[in-house]
Amino acid sequence: MRINQLDNVDVHLEDGHKYANRKISEGENIIKYGFPIGHATCPIAEGEHVHVHNMRTNLEGELAYVYRPVKRECTREEPRHFYGYLRKNGEVGIRNDIWIVNTVGCVNKTAELIARRTGAKFFPHPFGCSQLGDDHERTQLILKGLVQHPNAGGVLVLGLGCENNHIGAFRKMLGKDDMAHIRFLNVQDVEDEIAEGINYICELEKQAETCCRERIPVSKLKIGLKCGGSDAFSGVTANPLVGRVADRFTAQGAAVALTEVPEMFGAEHLLMERCVNRTVFEKTVRMINGFKAYFANYGQPVYENPSPGNKAGGITTLEEKSLGCVQKGGQSPVVDVLGYGQKISKAGLSLLDGPGNDMVAVTNLAAAGAQMILFTTGRGTPLGGPVPTLKISSNRTLAEKKKGWIDFDASPILEGEDLTEKLFEKILQVAEGYPAKNEQNGYEEIAIFKDGVTL
Repeated sequence: MRINQLDNVDVHLEDGHKYANRKISEGENIIKYGFPIGHATCPIAEGEHVHVHNMRTNLEGELAYVYRPVKRECTREEPRHFYGYLRKNGEVGIRNDIWIVNTVGCVNKTAELIARRTGAKFFPHPFGCSQLGDDHERTQLILKGLVQHPNAGGVLVLGLGCENNHIGAFRKMLGKDDMAHIRFLNVQDVEDEIAEGINYICELEKQAETCCRERIPVSKLKIGLKCGGSDAFSGVTANPLVGRVADRFTAQGAAVALTEVPEMFGAEHLLMERCVNRTVFEKTVRMINGFKAYFANYGQPVYENPSPGNKAGGITTLEEKSLGCVQKGGQSPVVDVLGYGQKISKAGLSLLDGPGNDMVAVTNLAAAGAQMILFTTGRGTPLGGPVPTLKISSNRTLAEKKKGWIDFDASPILEGEDLTEKLFEKILQVAEGYPAKNEQNGYEEIAIFKDGVTL
């Protein structure tokens, strides 16, 4: 299959690997998706397999970019609705769960024991103390995003009492947010922290039961976009499908967020040309070059990607991976660029700063306010974040082998099916309470980005 008429490689429909559709000279660019994904390291014959043995990346360090906007039409659709939970602050949840969010890793087991007895959700992590500067603030921002998440009908904030991120300091970080659905417990302050925690959870459950689903416009949805364990079909089936669905939601006035900055390298120009103004463009440039500088500060090349699993699935270079990855963002204009731990605040497509690591990125999207995450995969993964994490398979083999992981199979696109409406409706079903596979399996975890000293 030839994806773009400009391509000098075709994709084999059985294994997803690339094969030259004409002679390619040494040093000549390999073209896929209509763009260079690297260059040939030796002459390549027509029909020859093109992979790590005869091509390599073109990527370098920081680059200078010029703002050349391409006008994108903002379409609008007839308003759709779903049934969700309207919170007092105007936010909307698609779940009404009780969450335990601990300020420090020292009380992970305490949170687990309370959760076992009550059915509340808990999210262990190792941080909240012995951190300095940006690391400490990142931890607080992510935990703040979880405490204030609209999918939580009630939250128990569990602290130890002597940590850097103690409850007093963390409450200041929370600001003047409505605290009626939040309880705070320092376990050093009470004789039986398990009993106290259970009592608080019971209070929160009774309060949450008074909140019922009501008719909500789709424009209130915030959807995170993520891929992991990608293969060569991800950029042909699952990612373009999610992009079309993302455009459907932005046409409804909803918000979608794309993260994984290192997996934009080599395709960033496609996002930059869609920035709504120069300010957003310049933020995008700073985000891209800032992450490249992060790599350089540790003496690491910016192209140390794809993973072994990606390569086994037919992806050779980071440019190839990125050109497939950014398709999840559809064709909508880029309206905002957010720092790690910041919250989605604008309708349309936002870019969220942060690494590509699956668990860190899923947590980042949830803390940014995404009520749900669309997670495309070609190799498969069972993970899930605090919010419904829909796994969308790029190929039929994975969908059939891992039915317990996969929520939606995008592979029929290879046979000409248009699955856009089907996935759109599936998302609305999940928004109204149908459980994603990660929820059914109890895979609901968090991970926080760390880049600094531990005391």
